[in-house]
Amino acid sequence: MAEADWMQSNFDVIVVGSGPAGSAAAVQARRAGLSVALVDKATFPRKKLCGGLVTGRSRKAIKAIFGAEVEGQMFLKATEMRFSAKGRLLADLADGPPVHLTMRWDFDEWLHGFALEAGAVPFLGQGFTAIDETARRITLKDGTALHYGVLIGADGVNSAVARALFGRPFDPETIGFGLEIEAPGTAMHDYVEVDLDAAVWGYGWAFPKHHSTTIGVGGIKSRNADMKAHMAAYLERCGLEPDAIPYKGQFLPFGDFKKVPGRGPVLLCGDAAGLVDPITGEGIALAMESGALAATAAAEALAAQAPETALRRYRTALRPMHQSLREARMWRSLMFPKAMREVFLSAFARGTSLQNKYLRLLAGEIEYRDLRLMFLRKAPKAAIRAIGRKLRPGTRAEGRP
Repeated sequence: MAEADWMQSNFDVIVVGSGPAGSAAAVQARRAGLSVALVDKATFPRKKLCGGLVTGRSRKAIKAIFGAEVEGQMFLKATEMRFSAKGRLLADLADGPPVHLTMRWDFDEWLHGFALEAGAVPFLGQGFTAIDETARRITLKDGTALHYGVLIGADGVNSAVARALFGRPFDPETIGFGLEIEAPGTAMHDYVEVDLDAAVWGYGWAFPKHHSTTIGVGGIKSRNADMKAHMAAYLERCGLEPDAIPYKGQFLPFGDFKKVPGRGPVLLCGDAAGLVDPITGEGIALAMESGALAATAAAEALAAQAPETALRRYRTALRPMHQSLREARMWRSLMFPKAMREVFLSAFARGTSLQNKYLRLLAGEIEYRDLRLMFLRKAPKAAIRAIGRKLRPGTRAEGRP
């Protein structure tokens, strides 16, 4: 093999998937001076099911990893968030920390561009057919063989890298499933809406964009035998005809992160590692953060001439994120069970401090343990109010009309 051919097929790091996680991994690896191949079965722009909510935590990650600001026509800024439960208003927060809304095909192409500018070599429009972990080689669908020092799987919830490692990318009984539409035309409203009772152990969302509104419902798949019925009911509450626009559906990997996200020099990040907030559904920030951590672990392992240590280094770096997700799962166990549902909704509707902490959570300013402790303090009074509501069936819910 000629030297030029050898250099074109051998990379310090191969990243599979160039969404937020993969693009972050590629940029971080190039910053460390590593050669990077970027493999994606799609070309950009590409379609992606996602509400497109860019939180404060995501903005911080974009600035830290890509050196970019969330601004311009790609983003719609919103400072008002409304929380409801099957149509009854729980809270209308008009002056919260700003969030930004974007179309994922534009957003992902933007981040992918940073990876190319950093010097990642693209292999787009095809996936791979095999991973040889012994030879540290992947074979693309066109027959091209690429060798790696460390392989980073950032290829989403249906990760082919995770399937190659573990036989399947996830357990469908433990993760979520979502349905979504893009309602065309002028945005229905200029605030972010979250319905905390639109699905079982899940929620609904209506996110405005410049020329549309993204509307969807999602929840734990095993607890929602008929997600289409939840979606239809939510669309009707939004004033839309349920059958007017075809639904898009996708698994949502929240609540079941992989405790061992890889094997040796093969790492999983973002959705492929189940790194999605099990309550808010926040995945973009965790994807970018984990992608950068995976690349740093790869750089450290390769510098030590011990690529097999990449996973150990990566797991150590992921500990704070994993701990936060464990806290979120504990918090979810307080707010989603049927016996506690009305207690939580009552506490949320009455508690401005609880609402504000939720917004600060989205902004990346606090962690779940702060929210959980506050809820536990408020739960007794909320339980009394919830019991009172059950005894008075006609009583209106708390919150502004």
